[in-house]
Amino acid sequence: MFRKFRGEMMLILTAIIWGSAFVAQRAGIKYLGPFTFNGIRSFIGFLVLIPVILIIDYRNRKKNISEGILPQAEIDKKYESKSLVLGGLLCGIVLFAASSLQQVALVYTTAGKAGFITALYIVIVPILGLFMYKKVRAILWLSVALAVFGLYLLCIKESFTMGKGDILVIISAFVYAIHILVIDHFSQKVDCIKMSCLQFLICGIFSLPLMMVMETFTWQDILRSSIPILYTGVISCGVAYTLQMVGQKYTEPTVASLILSLEAVFALIAGILILNEHISQREIIGCIIMFAAILIAQLPSKEEIS
Repeated sequence: MFRKFRGEMMLILTAIIWGSAFVAQRAGIKYLGPFTFNGIRSFIGFLVLIPVILIIDYRNRKKNISEGILPQAEIDKKYESKSLVLGGLLCGIVLFAASSLQQVALVYTTAGKAGFITALYIVIVPILGLFMYKKVRAILWLSVALAVFGLYLLCIKESFTMGKGDILVIISAFVYAIHILVIDHFSQKVDCIKMSCLQFLICGIFSLPLMMVMETFTWQDILRSSIPILYTGVISCGVAYTLQMVGQKYTEPTVASLILSLEAVFALIAGILILNEHISQREIIGCIIMFAAILIAQLPSKEEIS
């Protein structure tokens, strides 16, 4: 029971960190371009996870050798697979596309709205699963309908137009959904923390040419954005991802995804409290409906209950 409670607390903390990271991302674009900010924080996330991996590897090797589970050579070989490289490469490319779209979108929209729209990946993932011949539960179509209506209230203006930032966040939500499917494919084959570390490296590498060609920055600009960069790189990428990995070991998948979806709520709260962002009554109703859609998407099917 205590492990379950501890795991859920870790996931709640992860949701708080990820939600508040939208505020840090929005603050960072005051001095740095989207690709520069993304590139630097990705490299920081890569560096932060290296000692985590070394510590976990050391403890696992020591435990396995002492218990005689696997010879040392086989333990090391397990993580030197092509799947790890391929998975890290694909995850890194997709993450680069999703995070870049999201970071550019934050130039034009608020952190709160971006958090709620991004959370749509919870609804989008099962829909994309149709193309992989996966069955979609009937109740999910209710989630989709609610999400679309909530998105309409949150983003569509009286002139029936949608802001540039909102459109970019919607696209990024679809790409994040693809990112989840890629992780789902490789997570059973490789060490997830190692794959995450590699994906941050790839994301940073892909950001380099764009930040050099399309953006200009100085070391002074980087120093001015140091707090948002360090928060998103160290806390959001490194710490929060590790908390998620550990927390999910002791929490049911449905409960875990439900808790993590709270990042949308925390993004909205953080945007209002820290950035003094304003949200209309219409947008609040849209957020409530979208969050209801996210919750409904997590309801178990009759087969899962039985």
